Amino acid sequence: MKVLELNQHDLELIEAAKQKITALYEDDKHHVGAAIRLATGEIISTVHIEAYIGRVAVCAEAIAIGSAVSNGYKSFDTIVAVRHPYSDEEDRTIRVVSPCGMCRELISDYAPNCYVILEVDGRLVKTTIGELLPLKYTRR
Repeated sequence: MKVLELNQHDLELIEAAKQKITALYEDDKHHVGAAIRLATGEIISTVHIEAYIGRVAVCAEAIAIGSAVSNGYKSFDTIVAVRHPYSDEEDRTIRVVSPCGMCRELISDYAPNCYVILEVDGRLVKTTIGELLPLKYTRR
């Protein structure tokens, strides 16, 4: 996988996601935060919505993209998700997490040129969504 080193904008994006989930964390409600940098440079940060019936839960990345699209934005630069530990976990570190398969599809659909920040072998890097989803499903 081709990876790039993080820059100051990437670190700010991670911090925005961490700040959002820190502010809104609730056991069994919100434990993942995401932040997406628009092509304009603006950042939208969100939390995931947990549900007792798992299939209706909505990932933070999906909410970030949905919020951006709902406000007329169509060009995206970079996205990141972070996981807040549950209240009973000893390690209280908020960590960057890789997008799930459904989020990879969604990012690819709405932001095909987007970078994704993730942890690889203990190191934070960024790569393109195309690297994470190389053989994307198409309807044709």
